[in-house]
Amino acid sequence: MDILFTICGRAGSKGIRNKNTKDFLGYPLPLYTVSAIELYKRENPDIHCDIVLNTDSMDLIKMFKEQLNFEVEIINRDPFLALDNTSKVAVILNCLEVMKVRNSINYDMVVDLDITSPLRTVKDINNLIQKKLNSDADVIFSVTEARRNPYFNMVKKTENGYERVIKSSFNARQEAPEIFDMNASLYAYSPVFLESGKGIFEGKCDVIKMLDTGILDLDNENDFELMQVIAEYLYNKQLDFKIVRDNIY
Repeated sequence: MDILFTICGRAGSKGIRNKNTKDFLGYPLPLYTVSAIELYKRENPDIHCDIVLNTDSMDLIKMFKEQLNFEVEIINRDPFLALDNTSKVAVILNCLEVMKVRNSINYDMVVDLDITSPLRTVKDINNLIQKKLNSDADVIFSVTEARRNPYFNMVKKTENGYERVIKSSFNARQEAPEIFDMNASLYAYSPVFLESGKGIFEGKCDVIKMLDTGILDLDNENDFELMQVIAEYLYNKQLDFKIVRDNIY
């Protein structure tokens, strides 16, 4: 089996300055993602894995070339794929198109790991890949159990005041449909589906669950600080997280 791992990072950041190269508990944030992939490769020597960084950031390219002791291929992102409204799926497709030609490989799966999600385990990656292999879904992505439910305890503003996001007569959260948060950490795509040009939800989707405290959206400096507090706790309490941090060179 041939898997293409993609890591996509754009220069600059709207919420956190230089987020994609920022230090996280003593190591650059992107190296946590690379460490998790390298550990997966080490544990699965029978699977051929290529890793590619797609970026327009010279700082990221310099970091990957100077601080890693194994190969990560580089794609210099075209400006038209570095716009504020560029979808990430388009960038992942670009990775697939370039790497198929560069390495003369028809990949069986494309796995994208978000560059700003340091708290994932090798078990999470393995769960994702196994789920994709055993599913007819076009896309598998990671989720966490939602702490709020639009059928029960989420509201929106209307002309007549506030009401539930989705109208319902549920009197208890347990009565409402189960809801999940997409945590944007892990995605596994069928190459054929990526090449179709369709959006994620135009295909058949399935999910894997991750630890709900393991991922926060890093939109501002407060999010970043809170994520580091959570990380310190997980590194002390759960070996699967600590292994990824300790594997960083």
